[in-house]
Amino acid sequence: MADALKLYKAKRNFSITSEPAEGGKPCENGLSFVIQKHWATRLHYDFRLELDGSMKSWAVPKGPSYDTRDKRMAVHVEDHPISYNEFEGTIPEKQYGAGKVIIWDKGTWDPLEDPRKGFEKGSLKFEMHGHKMHGKWALVRIKNRSGERQEPWLLIKEKDDFARPVEEFSVVDEMPDSVKALPLPADAAKQAKKAAPAKAKRGAMPEGALKADLPDELAPELATLVDRPPSSPADWVFEVKFDGYRMLARVEGKSVRLITRNGNDWTSKLLPLQKELVRMKLADGWFDGEIVVNDEQGRPNFGMLQLAFDGSNTAPIQYFIFDAPYLKGYDLRNVRLEERRALVEAELAGRESASVKFSAEFGDDPVQLLDAACKFGLEGVIGKRRDSRYVTRRSPDWIKLKCQQRQEFVIGGYTDPQGSRLGIGSLLLGYHDKDGVLQYAGNVGSGFDSATLLDLLKKLQAIETDESPFPPKAVPGRKHHWVKPKLIAEVSFSEWTNTGSVRHPVFQGLRSDKPPKRITREEAKHVEDVEPARPQGAAPVARLPATMKVTHGERVIDPSTGLTKLDMVRYYALVGELMLEHLKGRPLALVRAPAGVGGELFFQKHTDVRKLPGVVHMPEELDPGDPPMLGIVSVEGILSAAQWNVIEFHTQNAVRKSYETPDRMVFDLDPGEGVQWKTMQEAAQLMHAFLDELGLPNFLKTSGGKGLHVMVPVKGKLGWDEVKAFSQAIVHHLASTLPDRFAFKSGAKNRVGKIFIDYLRNGRGATTACAWSARTRPGLGISVPLEWDELMQVKAGDQWNVGNAHTRLDKGNEPWAGYAKAAKTLSAAMKVLGVPAK
Repeated sequence: MADALKLYKAKRNFSITSEPAEGGKPCENGLSFVIQKHWATRLHYDFRLELDGSMKSWAVPKGPSYDTRDKRMAVHVEDHPISYNEFEGTIPEKQYGAGKVIIWDKGTWDPLEDPRKGFEKGSLKFEMHGHKMHGKWALVRIKNRSGERQEPWLLIKEKDDFARPVEEFSVVDEMPDSVKALPLPADAAKQAKKAAPAKAKRGAMPEGALKADLPDELAPELATLVDRPPSSPADWVFEVKFDGYRMLARVEGKSVRLITRNGNDWTSKLLPLQKELVRMKLADGWFDGEIVVNDEQGRPNFGMLQLAFDGSNTAPIQYFIFDAPYLKGYDLRNVRLEERRALVEAELAGRESASVKFSAEFGDDPVQLLDAACKFGLEGVIGKRRDSRYVTRRSPDWIKLKCQQRQEFVIGGYTDPQGSRLGIGSLLLGYHDKDGVLQYAGNVGSGFDSATLLDLLKKLQAIETDESPFPPKAVPGRKHHWVKPKLIAEVSFSEWTNTGSVRHPVFQGLRSDKPPKRITREEAKHVEDVEPARPQGAAPVARLPATMKVTHGERVIDPSTGLTKLDMVRYYALVGELMLEHLKGRPLALVRAPAGVGGELFFQKHTDVRKLPGVVHMPEELDPGDPPMLGIVSVEGILSAAQWNVIEFHTQNAVRKSYETPDRMVFDLDPGEGVQWKTMQEAAQLMHAFLDELGLPNFLKTSGGKGLHVMVPVKGKLGWDEVKAFSQAIVHHLASTLPDRFAFKSGAKNRVGKIFIDYLRNGRGATTACAWSARTRPGLGISVPLEWDELMQVKAGDQWNVGNAHTRLDKGNEPWAGYAKAAKTLSAAMKVLGVPAK
């Protein structure tokens, strides 16, 4: 042992580094292995196998690959002590191997031949049983080229059930985190990835489970409507589509909260259900399910559920649980669906009651299932991929098949009753188009009873208005009562007409678990667009163009999170289409960070674009005397910029075709020292109210850093100087009116405890971080569009970042749906503020 570790000890000063000098007991369950992810001069993976009392070690620059065609370089280095298997931390600067180290994987390995003879002759074959590493592998020594001081080996995946093409799965990219907190995994040799688990043993956690605290909030996975059943039903789990409300239950000891799909706390509305969940003593976790009320035939009835909430129906509310993204101290989102369901079923076993049940699998023939569901009067069938992971957004891995068309509509008005009918005649229905305009979708006059008609009349009269929420002349006839678009009706119908109205509509009830602004026309996708299966266990990541090569993808961009250049490129592939809406036609500046967060930054307004496909030069006449400005015309341009180490994308306030007349104003709320986030929220609300008073439309987004951005779309022929001067007048007015809150001067000393509203971004050539751009700061926060009514729930300007951006993708650009048509001239607002127009 001492001889084996001689070189290891000689390279380290153990009075400075926290690495162990020696020690460690051999593994009791066999031979141990550990793979440590090591951010030294360059990121690499230290691959260590226990043999003869020490850890034989190799440095693998790119990490392991499950593709049998990949031969990953593995440089043989000095033996390490067995105690090194527990080391995770940071090796100090100027020490050998200085940098951050995490335990990326650990477990046991079985030699397939004599390991000592294999090591000596340079051919080790073995089987691995880890959290991430499974199956058969080989280490093969290759010829040492002249000048190489260390032995070069190759790490190769052998052909078995675990092997997967690199185009489909990258274990280092898709499973990047530490496993230090996890117990040593059991022997996984018999669990090939293609084998479906039967039942989860009580207390056991399957592959992919990670120890984690219970989060305070969680968005559910949402299903995609498809036009027909999938052609590979064996790959799917099918359940009843319940006619009710989606409901998440957060259980932590005796504390149980019931949360809607949009994050509304409905615990107070569901006290009997909450008490029942407390009585059941479920393990801590987030449980996902649906609440329903059944009719006399045992069918879920949405109308009866509404009456139960109103207190006019005493039928019991039932809760059908079908998933658990978190359970027993573990994050299960990376666990296969059927394994999560097995854990849920095991947790509910012996605890189920009349009001809380497990949502059982509904058979395996979706065509017959849908036919049976429709005949029984159910809403339809839900399908979920057996191997899918849980994502907090709408996903093609969950699909819904409906017996008839059915969706939510915004109520824009109503008609008077005819004959002996009481209350109302019909409801005028609408949905929002991509620009946020409420389009008329016909009216519904059936599906009501007398009590519902009178109740609706009372609710509608309370929000009556003289102004139609629909476009002019969209609704035929004259005798209508208009209402503010605040109520949502659930309506079933047979089909859409050619004119965009619903045929044979039937009212099902009102909904209060969704915001009206997000009601759009739901259209079924072709099942072929969602059906091709991902490799089992693969994470839902953005796919890069097959022709794109990412160089130095392993380079760590943000040491605080370990995110790499490849992570950045994949992030921009994920949000590219969303981001392009905010980039198109605008001159921009690019912030490059070749050395990542904390390194030197390069602010580029001009460059040679010949090696940047999708990035173009703007006409030289836009900026005479200077090199041409840059623009991006496609997602390919965003990705090629990211490959060029661009992290931030900043845009100007004018577009190419009318560069001399800005089409927006930007107000950057920048907090001074000591300003709390609540003060930022209040400041944004004050700015929102003031801009509304001036009659100016305004839209909100996070900055990705500490602040918030308020954007005002503008039209007209005012030039740069006039727009900037008016934005300055707005800020001056707020700062002089509320001097304790706002600072007019930008210096750090002038805004201690105050907020500087930066109007300087409205000058010619000035830029602002684009929506969905990442920021070159620890954590890699991103700028995200918000609705104003979301502001008080947002926790920070960098709440969303490159690592958790997927949790916001279901909303995307919807908060700014009306931006394109909202622009106004500034003349009226300038007159109100007393600013003369030139």
